[in-house]
Amino acid sequence: MDFVAGCLGGAAGVLVGHPFDTVKVRLQVQSADKPLYRGTLHCFQSIVRQESMLGLYKGIGSPMMGLTFINAIVFGVQGNTMRLLGQDTPINQFLAGAAAGAIQCIICCPIELAKTRMQMQGTGEKKSSTRKVYKNSLDCLARIYQREGLWGVNRGMVTTLIRETPGFGVYFLSYDVLTRSLGCEPEDPYMIPKLLFAGGMSGITSWLSTYPVDVIKSRLQADGVGGKFQYSGIMDCTRKSIEREGWRVFTRGLTSTLLRAFPVNAATFATVTLFLMYVRQEEGPKDCEPAPQHHAALQQQVQPSSL
Repeated sequence: MDFVAGCLGGAAGVLVGHPFDTVKVRLQVQSADKPLYRGTLHCFQSIVRQESMLGLYKGIGSPMMGLTFINAIVFGVQGNTMRLLGQDTPINQFLAGAAAGAIQCIICCPIELAKTRMQMQGTGEKKSSTRKVYKNSLDCLARIYQREGLWGVNRGMVTTLIRETPGFGVYFLSYDVLTRSLGCEPEDPYMIPKLLFAGGMSGITSWLSTYPVDVIKSRLQADGVGGKFQYSGIMDCTRKSIEREGWRVFTRGLTSTLLRAFPVNAATFATVTLFLMYVRQEEGPKDCEPAPQHHAALQQQVQPSSL
């Protein structure tokens, strides 16, 4: 039931947060010389005006497809790691989360690659335009494989690993600390708001800890969309980005990311909590901390990682 709850919670999180993720990606990879968008609100308005509301949900297929696999990996690795470590402590939560984050990159990286390519498709074009490079997320991955092979499908794997490993660890750690501090009880009428607050704030904390890496990951995965590659690797992308745009490049799209982080985690956690309460009416949490497996369900953000 924990697995089913995690899948439902992840789906809810993707539906709520994907428009913010589209805005984030567009802002992260737009040209510094000829920017299309002035900021988060302008980007949002431009996408709706030029591509309709559906433009905000471009690329949603890939994170939806990967939810089951990512949840299965996160549940299994996190739960087994906690059992091996023996004690439910904040540091063990960090280690277990980091292990889960690292392993799920195998699925997360190709999914985010397809999502990014789909989100960039039709940037700045009118919604009446019929020119499309990719039909859907599967077609996107298939075309990338045909042109670039397995290496192309896993473009951005190293940066995804660097982002997800500490990101999941920070999420588990911050959520554990917050839920312990809030100290809610089953009969507490504010238990659910406290849980939602803890989940949302943990998501924000996790994103803040790894956001610069996410900017580089998005640029590497969007590189080559028009057939022209700008970067030869992580260091080259970092160096060129700083040279052209300064250190502020690492905050591109941060506003939309943080706006997305809280409701995504809140929606995910609410769905998980309500579902488990429904199927386990005779069982109640001893405190506001769910079991380690419950923590893992909260990690799903189309970041899927995750976050």
